[in-house]
Amino acid sequence: MNLNDLQHAWQQVSQTAHIAPIRDEAHYNKMVKLADQLVDAIGAAKKHPLLDLLDIVSELIRAYDAEHFDVPKASPRKVLRFLMEQHGLSQADLPEVGNQSVISMILSGNRQLNVRQIQALSERFHVSPSLFIEQVKVIH
Repeated sequence: MNLNDLQHAWQQVSQTAHIAPIRDEAHYNKMVKLADQLVDAIGAAKKHPLLDLLDIVSELIRAYDAEHFDVPKASPRKVLRFLMEQHGLSQADLPEVGNQSVISMILSGNRQLNVRQIQALSERFHVSPSLFIEQVKVIH
């Protein structure tokens, strides 16, 4: 691996997307906007060249959230259930996510949210898409 080539490529990515640990609210807002744009671009695609970038941006947002906001650790389904309760919504009130059986499967943990559903929920509840992305545990 040529570190000079890597450095040049990184500088281009960094200048374009500002990918770096989030240290202030202005950068946080840029990362949330980028995450929203990535979710829009990726749509429902299961394979997309920008999926890894969405994962990285979501992790940066999640790290900032954990450090600066009292965000309880909850699974996406628990977050969804909480938001539904707070807004007085039933499973039938989320047609943009899917029919009642799809919502039921998500809430029971038998199905994960896809990118399109995450986008719809993020827009509906005006929250970061990272709240609906399942945490992956890495075992070393």
